[in-house]
Amino acid sequence: MSDLVLIEDADGIRTIRFNRPEKKNALTRAMYTAAATALETGDADPAIKVFIIAGAGGIFTAGNDMVDFMQTPPALGGSELPPVGHFMQALLNVTKPVVAAVDGLAIGIGVTMLMHCDLAYASPRATFKTPFVDLALAPEYGSSQVMPRIFGHVIAADLLLLGSVWNADKAARHGLINDVADDVEALARATAAKLAAKAPGSLRAAKALMRRAPEALGERMNMENDLFGELLRSEEFTEAATAFMERRKPDFSKFG
Repeated sequence: MSDLVLIEDADGIRTIRFNRPEKKNALTRAMYTAAATALETGDADPAIKVFIIAGAGGIFTAGNDMVDFMQTPPALGGSELPPVGHFMQALLNVTKPVVAAVDGLAIGIGVTMLMHCDLAYASPRATFKTPFVDLALAPEYGSSQVMPRIFGHVIAADLLLLGSVWNADKAARHGLINDVADDVEALARATAAKLAAKAPGSLRAAKALMRRAPEALGERMNMENDLFGELLRSEEFTEAATAFMERRKPDFSKFG
């Protein structure tokens, strides 16, 4: 892994930390590749239950490193997936929960990636901006679809067309993040610990259902029923039911 992306595994939680604070954690191709690899290997590792994405030095990320970006612009839509695309596809496809801890700047893809995390928290110092139109570019990686769905068109336009700067309170009010906390990493870690203690198969199933494209409600109900029945026959459910009957907390630590 690159030293510019620090990976820490503890208590079933893998923390992926952008570590270039002297450059406001601006992301290079090598950093995207390191972060993508950390997601992919962690998703395949039964010991890893949850991911946290954070930044070093009181900064989440200022987005793409413009020098690196201009030297080798990503060939989006080409046959070879560029590093930024590799990272975003890894984030989109990861089956385990991802929690973001945003401190300081979250610019460009630093905002876009939050759309593909499952939970996101911010410090009161956090600021959010998507300057795509200001840079004569277009929104990226599904943001033009996901943001209007979450915020509504006119609120999404404030970010994507005007390129307005949102503070943490505004981001929480509109649903970009879950909550604001002075010690945002402590909140993210406490949340990740709660997730890590849950039945991993059930978490993956719930996340997969939530991430599916909209479909006829009857079709979704049938799919949920199939998964429900499958999980009823799982060892995880046996542990959950036994723990309930024995009036103790279930122990899912042996399940991957």
